[in-house]
Amino acid sequence: MHMFSKTTFAATLGVALAATGFAKAETPTTLRDGRIGYAVADAHFSVYQTADGKAECPQGLNPMGPREIFKQLWPNGGKMEDTILVREGLNAFPADHPPLFPYLETQGKISYGLNLDGKVGPKDFTSPEGEKGIDNAFYRVTGCATGFRGPDGQVQLFASKFLRGFVYNRMMIEISGADNLVNDPSVDVTIMRGRDPLLLDSTGEKVAPGGSQRVDERYGKMLIQRLHGKIENGVLITEPVKDATWAWQIESNHPRSLHIRDMRLQLKLTGAGADGLMAGYFDVNTLLDWTMGYATHHLAYDRLDAPEFYWALRKNADAYPDPKTGEMTALSSAITLNMAQVFIQHPDKAVAEQVTPEAGRVTKTER
Repeated sequence: MHMFSKTTFAATLGVALAATGFAKAETPTTLRDGRIGYAVADAHFSVYQTADGKAECPQGLNPMGPREIFKQLWPNGGKMEDTILVREGLNAFPADHPPLFPYLETQGKISYGLNLDGKVGPKDFTSPEGEKGIDNAFYRVTGCATGFRGPDGQVQLFASKFLRGFVYNRMMIEISGADNLVNDPSVDVTIMRGRDPLLLDSTGEKVAPGGSQRVDERYGKMLIQRLHGKIENGVLITEPVKDATWAWQIESNHPRSLHIRDMRLQLKLTGAGADGLMAGYFDVNTLLDWTMGYATHHLAYDRLDAPEFYWALRKNADAYPDPKTGEMTALSSAITLNMAQVFIQHPDKAVAEQVTPEAGRVTKTER
């Protein structure tokens, strides 16, 4: 009888298992011609929270939602045109009336995000890792709003759930000109939208790496944007792009996009995925429009009232003053991104409008 050593047996067994599909899946190929693509699998606004919430919200979470405010304004009810429609009108035009009810803001000193202006100011946060100068004014507005807190807040929960379900949300990045995923002083990054469903794992809830995506070069042309960056110790760091548009639908039949100034990425890269932050200064109006994509009854679950939320945004806006009024029009913020590796399929020849990092200048580039 022929005798096998333990090493030979293990190797033979490994080959046999691989042939039958029972071997553990290998990490997807990292780079093809210096390129690798990633699609967003989960995303939510970066909200730092402690277990009991007392450090960031010593007064508790916001108590005044649409239902509570309605009861205070009209304790005895009234005609629809004098009550419900009045308040719904303010949802659409919140600046028509000054704030009437208290809105609790974050009091903590710790936040996720990036140092966008390269300074350390009195209103800046410190990251959980100890980095000072973190700019995240939107967290000051949302940290004590139940809807933005995990794991059950409506905004956070459905922002990711619908992100995986709607092709409208199929935002991707492709890194090109890379020598490896560990250290490279100069790489190009293209933001684009895919056209295909995501590849899900056996649970149907998580995105598996290795799927394929065609590029939406027709309806998603305005979403094709270029950045430049570098990879340091496995982390992609991009230079800020002046104006960026990010598609993100959070409810059925409500397609929305965010307008972000000085947007940049900071993502930890592997062959299977990319995880980290997208940060910049988010336009107040598109932030409001994005959040109000939910119907009032959904916002009522988490006690988030549109007019009071609007005035909190205005109060905390910290960048891009209006040239006429001097009023700040954008808030520093960050989105936590979890991305899965995908194989991006480009047409053999296509002319796409792409935005250069310098000043959002549109050029036509033939790939």
